[in-house]
This record gives sequence, C-alpha cells and structure tokens, in this order.
Amino acid sequence: MRAIESIQAKGMDAMEASQECDVLVIGGGPAGSTIATLLARQGRRVVMLEKAHHPRFHIGESLLPGNVELFEKLGVRDQVEKIGMPKFGIEFVPPDLPYRSYVDFSEGWNPKLDSAWQVRRSELDELLFRNATKEGALTLEGAQVRQVDFDDGGATVQAVLDDGARRSWRAKFVVDASGRDTLLATKLQSKKKNTEHNSTALFGHFRGARRLEGKREGNISICWFEHGWFWFIPLADGTTSVGAVCWAYYLKARDKPLKDYFHDTIALCPELADRLKDATLVDDAVHATGNFSYASTHATGERYLMVGDAFTFIDPMFSSGVFLAMQSAFDGAELVATALDRPAELPAARRALEKRMRVGPRDYSWFIYRVTNPTIRDMFMHPNNAFNAKQGLMSLLAADIHNQGPAYRQSLRMFKLIYYFVSLIHPRRTFAGWKRRAGNIRDYGALKGETIQTSE
Repeated sequence: MRAIESIQAKGMDAMEASQECDVLVIGGGPAGSTIATLLARQGRRVVMLEKAHHPRFHIGESLLPGNVELFEKLGVRDQVEKIGMPKFGIEFVPPDLPYRSYVDFSEGWNPKLDSAWQVRRSELDELLFRNATKEGALTLEGAQVRQVDFDDGGATVQAVLDDGARRSWRAKFVVDASGRDTLLATKLQSKKKNTEHNSTALFGHFRGARRLEGKREGNISICWFEHGWFWFIPLADGTTSVGAVCWAYYLKARDKPLKDYFHDTIALCPELADRLKDATLVDDAVHATGNFSYASTHATGERYLMVGDAFTFIDPMFSSGVFLAMQSAFDGAELVATALDRPAELPAARRALEKRMRVGPRDYSWFIYRVTNPTIRDMFMHPNNAFNAKQGLMSLLAADIHNQGPAYRQSLRMFKLIYYFVSLIHPRRTFAGWKRRAGNIRDYGALKGETIQTSE
C-alpha cells in the first residue's frame, strides 16, 4: 500500500513546507477533520495526520439533530444528506411489554431540530476529511503518530508512514483527535476509566432486516434485554447496523465463536430476533470491543487540546458521540486561536472550555447510568410532559444542550426529580435495580479495550 495516499496539496513542495506548521492535528475522524477545517479557514498552517486510509470502518452511525447546524457551518450539509437515512426520532422496545414507545426530536424545546441522519461512518468520515483538504489543511493518511514532545517553543511530533519512513513536524500547537487511541491522555497518564460504567459491545451489519414503516423507517430502535441493550440503525444502502451493549461479565462468559455468541445474544430479544429472521450478516463479520467509558482528567494544556473521544468516551446509547466530537472541535478551534493570537487570555479560555466540554458527557451520563433501571425504563415507555420534563429529555436527545438556557436546565431537573420521586415510592424495585447495577459495573477484566474481528 502506498505510504501517502492523500497529501492533497500542491505536491512534494507543499509536503516539505509542512515540516513546520501552526497546528498539527492527530487523527482524521469527525473531531480532527472539523477542527482542521475551521483552523485552515483562519489562514493557519494546519497538518492533519490519519493513521488509516479513508474510507475506513468505524462504528457510531447515528447522528443527532444538533449535528445538522455543525454540518451547515462546515458547508457539507447537502453532501451528508445525500449519504444519509433520515431519522426523526427514537423507538424504545422493552423486554417485558407487548408495546413500544416512540418519541420525536420535534418534541424538544426547539421543534426546528426535528431530524438528523443515519450514515455509514466510512462515508461520513471521508467526506469530512476531504472537506478539510479542500479548505486548505495539509492532510496525510497512513501516518501513525508515535511520539509527541513539548517544549517552550511548541511541540515535535514524530510519525511513521506505511512504508516505514519516519517524518517529523514542528508545531506551535497540537490537537489530539486520535479517538479511542487517546494518544495524549495516555502519554500524560490522565486517562481514567469510568468506574460508574463497565460495558462491552458486539456488533455487525445485516442485509434484509425488517424495518419500521413510513416516516419511522430510519429511526433508531433501542431494545432492552437481560444483559444490556441493543441498537438497531437502518442505513440508506439497505443494510442495518445492529449491536448489543452488554455488561462486561456477559462477554467474558462467551464460550463459543463470536458470531455464534452474537446470534445467541440477539435471540434473547424476541422483537429484534423477529426483525432479523430473514436477514443475512454482511461479510459474515462480527466485531467486539470492550471498556467503553473513560475520560481524561483535563482536556487542555498550554500547547495542546484533546477533542472528541481522545478526551472522553461514554456509552453510545443516545448517539451522542459524533455530536460531542464535532462540537468540541468547534469550541476547541476558538481555544487554539486564543492560544496562538492572544496567549494572555489563554488561562481563562482554558477554564471556560474545560467546563463546557463536560456539559454534554455529564448530562448524557446521568441517563446512561440509570437506563437499565426499571424506573427510567417506565418513564421512557410512558413519556409525559409534566413540568416540561419530556421537552427537556427530547432536547437532550436532539443534542440541543447549549442553546436553550434556563428553560432546558429546569425541565431536565424536573425529569430527575420525577425519577427520584418514583424511585422512592417503589423502594424494593429501586434497591433491586441499584444492587444489580452495582454488581454489573465491577471490573471483571473482561476486555482490555481491544477490538476483535471474526470472519467465521
């Protein structure tokens, strides 16, 4: 394979000039491509290094309405729409009831945030990466960053290309968008496992799955089962992404090939099994990954910034990953500009960004930690808008978390108060749910964050 598949600039002369740059971005996913685009638009010399080659496989295909405005600002909304499956809401499927619950994004505080898309991440990520190139960033694929060394003048970044050649850059500022590789957080020993959540996932793509009908065809379905929950994400090309997010003990107990174990897991959810009874597994491939949730103790430094999954990763139940990655890139671009142009203002800017980047993960995590609790499940299955609680929930699920001000915060607080009240009047059920979850989040050492693939 060629070491350099897209330098996407003006030939070797441009490549040589990139030995010194203003900003070096590590990683060419949604976060990296977004911040590279924004900084290049500012007229800065931006280099973005991606270890793989686009298109490359990635999970996390479900977008939120909050993404739409970000795509518009990047100038790629129409392109995303062409590859996407329209998504207007969420279906919740319980394990023990004969009916389902449906909620629409338009029920939030801002009814204009009424839709998003399901996308193949290989297509979306390449689209955003090429857009960064078009906007003036120097982009290099097949470049694995191996070392970052900071000093008073900036940073030296060393990478190895596909053919074994080594390259080095001097940058005034480094953005870590390396995703779950968490390059800087690992280097700085700031990455901490989330002790409040301990999950693993099995997933694959199916062709021929039975979908919802009409306008709901593209909606994501969340299906609970005994050991966790499933996602069911319809894609525009006719395939459907299906994954099981499980407690760690469940995947550790696997006693058969991964593909067989995945099919057995699907059988534990009758509604999902019925939708897949005539479906076939694409490429006969099943994937597994573990130790989902973590966070770095901090996101910023004087000469660096961590964005997206390089900073924190939470359970994907509410499809927040791409939005949080891209929003952190938009916010981070402002911080980088401050660091380079107005360094005296950097300490205050860092404090503000550190606070802002925790808002989304904090809000989503409160629900994620409780989502297998019978009380939350009942509230999702019987949503009502008492005290505007449903509006707050739907604004969260639409990723409208920074724009609504006091009304959104108050309605979210009311949802939580209702949850606590219902929990108190059902003490036995609440205690049983708490006790089970406390046992499930124990560190079983099931996986160490590796990704396993099978083609059985």
